[in-house]
Amino acid sequence: MRIDAHHHLWDLEVRDQPWTRDLPALRRSFTAAELRPVLDRNAIDATVVVQTIAVPEETPELLALAAGDPHIRAVVGWTSLTDPGIADRLAELREGPGGSALAGIRHGIQDEADPDWTARPDVRRGIEAVAAAGLVYDLLVRPDQLPAAVRAVRELPHVRFVLDHAGNPVVGGDGLAPWTSTLTELADCPNVAVKLSGLVTRTAQTPAHAALRPYADVLLATLGPDRLMYGSDWPVCLLAAGYDEVLAVAETLTEDLGAEEREAVFGTTAARWYGIPG
Repeated sequence: MRIDAHHHLWDLEVRDQPWTRDLPALRRSFTAAELRPVLDRNAIDATVVVQTIAVPEETPELLALAAGDPHIRAVVGWTSLTDPGIADRLAELREGPGGSALAGIRHGIQDEADPDWTARPDVRRGIEAVAAAGLVYDLLVRPDQLPAAVRAVRELPHVRFVLDHAGNPVVGGDGLAPWTSTLTELADCPNVAVKLSGLVTRTAQTPAHAALRPYADVLLATLGPDRLMYGSDWPVCLLAAGYDEVLAVAETLTEDLGAEEREAVFGTTAARWYGIPG
């Protein structure tokens, strides 16, 4: 089973996506119907759809969509981590249409000004509630927030974390060394996996795999294939490359792996972390 562990969907007729206003390529609706033939063409059997904005209405909509779509097998949704009633909110999501597909929760930490946002006591309580509900917590951070994210992973060993987009590294220049140091610390924590996703938009170099190979090599050397999972980040990837190209880059970056290791990156790691039966 081949899994795309990270993509998005939205309908501007249902809800605005304010963050796309200055991104003409993304300023339209992107539906499951549009993505479906792309997945079929690339032999992608299952996907994980991920929230985009911090509103309570979006996650029930994604869950309902998963209930009727054969590709969408897991949902990473949103609910307020600082809500004292977060446990009840999570239970309500689980009980609604498609609720069995809820696999994780995410908040756009990258939009928070505080680089230590994940250290706040109310945030930590929310993350622990996510874990108590049997869900993964996806980390979406800026490079300057990555050290705090590593501390959260280390200090909450009972929580299963997934780091989106490999922590959004600065690709090129002096970005590799500090990122490598932090990722090496992260790799010492067995309760975290990392997505090989969202990286084509971090570089303007062509071909992209040349710029990204040092980063992929670090991920494979520190975490290994069993804690690394492919994600397209469609349609955000369209800012830099189409779906076919994104997948080709990921396949090139992992071309030296054995068959079982490639199966991990492109399927079994995501299946295990998000509870996707295969």
